[in-house]
Amino acid sequence: MPAISPLRVSFLGATKSESDSNLNFVEVPTNATEPLTEATQHYLREIYKLEAADIRATTTNVAEAMEVSAASASTMLKRLATLGLVEHVPYRGVALTDHGRQAALEVIRHHRLLEQYLAERLGVPLDQVHGEADRLEHALSEEVEQRIDALLGYPTHDPHGHPIPDAELRLEPTIDSRTIASLQPGSTAQVAHVPDDDAELLSYLHSLGLVPGRRIEVTANAPFGGPVTFRTEEGEHAIARELAQSIGIA
Repeated sequence: MPAISPLRVSFLGATKSESDSNLNFVEVPTNATEPLTEATQHYLREIYKLEAADIRATTTNVAEAMEVSAASASTMLKRLATLGLVEHVPYRGVALTDHGRQAALEVIRHHRLLEQYLAERLGVPLDQVHGEADRLEHALSEEVEQRIDALLGYPTHDPHGHPIPDAELRLEPTIDSRTIASLQPGSTAQVAHVPDDDAELLSYLHSLGLVPGRRIEVTANAPFGGPVTFRTEEGEHAIARELAQSIGIA
């Protein structure tokens, strides 16, 4: 098996299938090229997730998502703008450019394929796959990515229920945006996706039976922002409405 090369980004105009990797090098306005660092990749991924959730990618929100200071986030956002990966949008912070979105989707594809591989083939617990994928995603070559994809049967979702971009970096459109919080008492549904970046929270959700593919029945939905009570195979439990709003159903 060939050596695994660092994750990089290229803006040479080739499609993903036409080049060894879309993550080769960032081409900056001076025609120089430089590697896309792991921190840069993480910022692009988090900005993409904010945009997907229709949350403004302000310095404050990006800093919170990255768990860094506002000053650090501001410095990186300026750097991303210089690289042509984001652009400033009045009153909304920054938005990914086409190049930035392509780079973010490539990082997300690597990350979610690795999560699925770790969970399905290696049996890594759901609350650990995100952290492990974080450590591995930057060193995944295109050839190994393709082999993992084929080995898993070209999966469309990761173990948390989030969509995996395909080989051409296309994402399945989200059809059902309902959450547990939207269910009325007596309603049943299947858990479709859960938050993926908090290991303690994932462990807690697992203990309640709130994992993708499991069925739940809501038994009470308190008004005025109160808790949501539900039943799974693990018994009856109540969770805060804010948490219930972060768990998708189908």
